[in-house]
Amino acid sequence: MRKILPVLLTALCGSAHAQEAVQIYGRLNVGLESLQNDGARVTRLSNNRSVLGFRGEEDVGGGVKVLFQIEGTLSPDTGAGSPAARDTRIGISGAAGTLFAGNWVTPYNGSTAGLDPFYPTTAGYMSIMGNGAAATASNTSDVSSFDRRQQNSVHYWTPVWHGLQLRLAQSASEERPASGAKPSLSSGALVYEQGAWYATAAYERHHEYQGPGLNDHAAKLGLAYRWGDTRVALAAEQLRYETAAGTLERDDVYLSLTHQMGRHGFKLGVGHAGDGRGSARDGATIGFVRKGTDSGATHVTAGYDYTFSKRSAVYAYYSHLSNQRNSVVDFAINSLGAQPGATLKGVVLGVRHNF
Repeated sequence: MRKILPVLLTALCGSAHAQEAVQIYGRLNVGLESLQNDGARVTRLSNNRSVLGFRGEEDVGGGVKVLFQIEGTLSPDTGAGSPAARDTRIGISGAAGTLFAGNWVTPYNGSTAGLDPFYPTTAGYMSIMGNGAAATASNTSDVSSFDRRQQNSVHYWTPVWHGLQLRLAQSASEERPASGAKPSLSSGALVYEQGAWYATAAYERHHEYQGPGLNDHAAKLGLAYRWGDTRVALAAEQLRYETAAGTLERDDVYLSLTHQMGRHGFKLGVGHAGDGRGSARDGATIGFVRKGTDSGATHVTAGYDYTFSKRSAVYAYYSHLSNQRNSVVDFAINSLGAQPGATLKGVVLGVRHNF
């Protein structure tokens, strides 16, 4: 059970409305990994985005609530951490929807993250989908990834209507790179979730990330269906970057299958990135996307979970990321430094606890 700590504001604010609750929550997730990077063996203990957070709301009357969340990083392997480096916001919600601002996952990112049973671990689908992972990014700290948590962003989510919800986000154009660009981000996702079905269509635009007058785009579709304890999910994506030397594009696809049998969970994820194409010169590279023939990659992971309770589990998986001879795709979290054509593979044993 998640711990609920009641906090009554009347002690501080007299007869003001009471804050309903502050919820303390977190996740500890570490894995012992034995991996190979083109034959070179790496053994390590990796943190899989462990977190500690606080969230709550206050009913201020008239059907309006003030929301807040502070979520930070934890590294059980090293002891490092930052108190608000992950989803952190303040906002309001009511009959017209939810409006909030802060450091938050973009609608584009969040629309399909739940379709990856290995998110967010070394085997996460961000090696293929979204072109890497930006755990927390401004408009200039990561100019390649579409799998990102965006600083200085404002979000609006509509009310849910017959399972449908529209989620929008816009980043403030605060950064001023030496190029003279005024970078900003716009992100949106239409999400449908009802019964056994989940579907989404998402789009994101990066304005002047590659320089003045240059815009990057990503669009994707996601679909999942669950029958009983089995779920199958599919996501397809197109990335397009504009550079001073021409365009760079790539198509990605990801398929997952999960099945729960009592305490035993079985998971499979398969991602494939096509060759980089466009008008940019051969060899042009942004993140993991590279222009030219034989620049695609395939990432396959098979895993098993044993669930002790709703909060605790141990897990194991085997992951195999195969680059074509000109491809430079790497694990998006806990990367190994892949060289062109590298094959990354190995086994992981881990333990996860949510509270």
